[in-house]
Amino acid sequence: MRCTTLTTLLTGVMLYLGMGALVFVTLETPKESEAHVNLLRAKQDFLINNSCITEVDFHELVKKLVSAIEAGLDISNLPANLTSRWDMGSAFFFCGTIITTIGFGNLSPRTWFGQLFCVCYALVGIPMFGILLAGVGDHMGTVLRRAVAKIEKLFLGPDYHHPTVF
Repeated sequence: MRCTTLTTLLTGVMLYLGMGALVFVTLETPKESEAHVNLLRAKQDFLINNSCITEVDFHELVKKLVSAIEAGLDISNLPANLTSRWDMGSAFFFCGTIITTIGFGNLSPRTWFGQLFCVCYALVGIPMFGILLAGVGDHMGTVLRRAVAKIEKLFLGPDYHHPTVF
């Protein structure tokens, strides 16, 4: 594979990662933000309205907590301002773990559309990354073969002809 083809393919993969990250941010951030607002509202309402906790009130709070956890919030640290897990950097990293089939697992889409997009994204991205990886391997193999031939000529003399192996 020529170097220009490899560079074009690498650029295409990077653009694909950026596009995927943008889609995931667009799909996932609203649900995460809504869950954060709902949880803060439930916490505030609970503290204002309940000087003595009843069982019904407690169960309502637990339902809100479960909803927030399902949306992907970390409830152990609940600041007043949401720091979204779906920023561009995190989404770009997530897209990279998808197309490389690493699947790191610290972030995953929670919305139905996000999950559906993830499957479609992987179906295109995994083969695209595989082609890029094959091209890089081919290019590196060519460079390595030339380097070995030069080293052998250096140590074995200029009359030595490297056998051609296909």
